[in-house]
Amino acid sequence: SAASDVYKRQVMFHKNIITTLFVSFFFITVFAGEADSEGMSEKIKGKIPICASCHGEQGATIMPVYPILAGQHFYYTYVQLKDLKSGYRKNEIMAAMVQDLDKDEMKQLAGYFAGQAWPETKHKSDPKKASIAKMAIGAGQCVQCHRGGFEGESRNPRISGQNYEYLKKIMLDFKNKVRTNSAAKNSLFATFEDEQIDALADYLAGFTP
Repeated sequence: SAASDVYKRQVMFHKNIITTLFVSFFFITVFAGEADSEGMSEKIKGKIPICASCHGEQGATIMPVYPILAGQHFYYTYVQLKDLKSGYRKNEIMAAMVQDLDKDEMKQLAGYFAGQAWPETKHKSDPKKASIAKMAIGAGQCVQCHRGGFEGESRNPRISGQNYEYLKKIMLDFKNKVRTNSAAKNSLFATFEDEQIDALADYLAGFTP
């Protein structure tokens, strides 16, 4: 059933995170010297290497199930951190990571990642899926919020060049109401077939603004 599939994806996602955290523990000190931004608290400097274990050095993850944070819009990332802490956006692991952060500390963390360069990704979109993706983009009026290059702005994230597996998972989570901190996205993706979501994720992952 759809509910069973969603549950299985969530279990696997959490297992992947836990495994990655254990494996990456030994490498955290490699990134400790990177967080030296002026005005950043020692607490946040200490958080950044932990973030790196899943999201990569300076937010440029090489693991496609996790989102790229480097170069993501400051305000969008800040709001997501707030939503994760409050439970409005549900993710047990991320909620635990941000529970001890106040608003100023969340802003420091969001600012750090916003200040990094968006990494070049190697995803090549499947030309056979392009027509399905473009129809979905038109139906969803994606450019109204994410702009013509899908680079987003302030409250709306950059989705061009984002990781394919992450994009697909998040859109399916919106569709199946696993992620509920955007009612508009829940309504939108409820109208999409899984094939359309797959094509859209593939197209956006390989799109260069």
